[in-house]
Amino acid sequence: MKVLITGSRGQLGKALLCCHPREINVIGMGRDDLDITDEASVRERVRAERPDVIINAAAYTAVDRAEREPDLATGVNAKGVGHLADQAAEIGCRLIQISTDFVFDGQRSVPYPPDAVPAPLGVYGQSKLEGERIALGSLGTSATIVRTAWLYASKGKNFVNTMLRLLSERDQVSVVSDQISAPTWTLGLARAIWGIVERPTISGIQHWTDLGVASWYDFAVAIMEEAVAAGRLEYPADVIPISTAEYPTDAQRPAFSVLDTRAFRDLLGVGGEHWRVNLRRMLGGEPDA
Repeated sequence: MKVLITGSRGQLGKALLCCHPREINVIGMGRDDLDITDEASVRERVRAERPDVIINAAAYTAVDRAEREPDLATGVNAKGVGHLADQAAEIGCRLIQISTDFVFDGQRSVPYPPDAVPAPLGVYGQSKLEGERIALGSLGTSATIVRTAWLYASKGKNFVNTMLRLLSERDQVSVVSDQISAPTWTLGLARAIWGIVERPTISGIQHWTDLGVASWYDFAVAIMEEAVAAGRLEYPADVIPISTAEYPTDAQRPAFSVLDTRAFRDLLGVGGEHWRVNLRRMLGGEPDA
């Protein structure tokens, strides 16, 4: 089996390359190798490689900047997906498209199942939702959408690394406490995605995050405590909870975007790990890239 991974130099792409089954022939392509917004380039590369599965880990993820660059966000997250879906349909391969909890408005107080009605609050969520619909509309059961949330890895731009830097520089850090979801380690998500690759019957919309829930404040406190325990920080700092209103951003974010992952876990036959367990593993040095 041959699998083509787009966005292979991002944090999820690196995790996918790190843990891929050895019997699978994997081709990783970063943006310099394949710009999914370039329809001709997508056509050329996909037809040349003729993969059995495409995993699209390429994405525009700058949530606030998307409000100022809607065409660019849509070009990557929707039109780019369309280019991949068209070529997947042409050669008869599957597409695994990575999506986000930001397709929801956060008005629920219980986890969102895969069939919950989306209602994105901003450009980023809307562009990802458009990508979902394009993939499913073009490929039907040959497309699988994997929604996830609050991704982090040992390297790259993410909340964990930002907090590690701030906690090492300051005695006090303020963090929003009224936005709730589930922190998710890229390595766990990558393994779930490989589970889809190995199970052709899994299609449609699936949800995957680490187990448990947290606010950004809870997450930041855990990062501090686990980093001190692992020797990554010399001493603890004060983490101060604040409201979303006290930390205005260009994009509105869902207050509660916990995803119901039970159906997908049942399909994979796995129980998963609590987010704090995976955070401890990552900070302890387990490789994810």
